Amino acid sequence: MCLAIVALNAHPHFAVVVAANRDEYHARPTTAAHWWADEEYTSILAGRDLEAGGTWLGVTREGRWAFVTNVREGGRHDPAAPSRGSLVPRVLRDNRDPQTALASAIADAAHYNGFNLMAGDVAAACWGSNRGERGCAIAGGVHGLSNARLDTPWPKLARTQAGVAAWAQQGRNDIEPLFALLADRTRAGDEELPETGVSLEWERVLSAPFITGERYGTRCSTVLCISREGEARFVEQSFDAHGEPAGRVDTTFTLTAE
Repeated sequence: MCLAIVALNAHPHFAVVVAANRDEYHARPTTAAHWWADEEYTSILAGRDLEAGGTWLGVTREGRWAFVTNVREGGRHDPAAPSRGSLVPRVLRDNRDPQTALASAIADAAHYNGFNLMAGDVAAACWGSNRGERGCAIAGGVHGLSNARLDTPWPKLARTQAGVAAWAQQGRNDIEPLFALLADRTRAGDEELPETGVSLEWERVLSAPFITGERYGTRCSTVLCISREGEARFVEQSFDAHGEPAGRVDTTFTLTAE
């Protein structure tokens, strides 16, 4: 995951809204979102990374959600480190409250490459990183994560975050405007780009909310909405290597008790 906006108690109907883009190499094998069938994960709805077995974003039938983003650290990458996608199912299947579960996962993750991890339910949410805080509660409002600290105002994050905030304030239940925000392919000007240790050309490519490229790009956009009445909707739009739509999963379910 490389861009995620979370609206907590910021919408008149939805207690939680997550709108996110997953950017990845096109060659990395993946399955679209589904209820995981293996016994240990029967309550998780998520896409799946077939190379390492984890996921970038998921939700349980009880309404616990979690996602991970990479921390961009040019020149600092351990190819032998474990997959950061394993952190999401770990937090989702932890029976403790989200903040405790998240802090525990981060405490054991010093040997991972840099990441942000966010988790929550309909009542609360938290964020942490193995490059900073291990687990901080998040206040209500509209928050954003890209490949730096929470709410770091990179151009693509600030623009998408403002769009989600405006949508929430209008009280709209139609989620298609969120997908339109995630589909924005506008790159930032050079004067707006962060310096994260990668080349200037790579900074330019990565500065758009929706990334297109021959080898690397936005693989899917996901919107998760959970209403105050306990109704959840999870919609995942997949894209091919040309950035064209390549399938959609649209799942609704009623939250079950813990």
